[in-house]
Amino acid sequence: WEIENFNQDVKVIETFTNPKDAISGINYLKPDLVFLDIEMPEIDGFQLLQLLDYKTFDLIITTAYNQYAIQAFKANAIDYLLKPIDPDDLIQAIEKVKNRQHTNSTTQNIETILNKLVKTNSERQKKVPLSLNHKIVLVEPNEILYCKSDGSYTIVFLKNGEEHLISKSIKYIEELLPTNIFIRVHKSYIINLNEVKELIKQGAGEIILSNDKIVPISRTHKKDIFKALNIS
Repeated sequence: WEIENFNQDVKVIETFTNPKDAISGINYLKPDLVFLDIEMPEIDGFQLLQLLDYKTFDLIITTAYNQYAIQAFKANAIDYLLKPIDPDDLIQAIEKVKNRQHTNSTTQNIETILNKLVKTNSERQKKVPLSLNHKIVLVEPNEILYCKSDGSYTIVFLKNGEEHLISKSIKYIEELLPTNIFIRVHKSYIINLNEVKELIKQGAGEIILSNDKIVPISRTHKKDIFKALNIS
């Protein structure tokens, strides 16, 4: 159905089936409300939210699945609609948006949802979206060797020798990466646990990766690294 048929105050300005197009479209059109599906090709709805520059909109989640921590973010999202969408639920969700006073809390609302859903989604990620200038490169997690902080930027090093400078902090990149594969070993480094070749225990410690890159370990992360590598 067309949403306009249920409420004349709503005007659909664009629809997207491709996540990359949706990111560009939302940033350009700056909508008041976004209906966001979760299951999409290549990247999912959680990752799409992270890649947006424009986030001052109300969000309604639509999904055919009920395992996405719905109860965890229901208090923050305007609403969620479980597919197949019931018309009455759709009308009620739109009314919630109409009655909402648009304040600066909207942006905070989106960020809160992101913080909760990134963790829920981290173990089921397919590809990691890396935003490079005006394009998005989708990388398999296992193709990433390590990441290094460079001020407010991050350099992502791939196993094939490629290096990508990302205009995001290493903390932001850390939240994109699946926690069962990657670990923070230093304030400036994240490594792929599957690519660890040696661990030097002397002093704070160092890690030697599969490409012979030596990565320092900070004392604050040493215990977690040893645990992740099953080292006593």
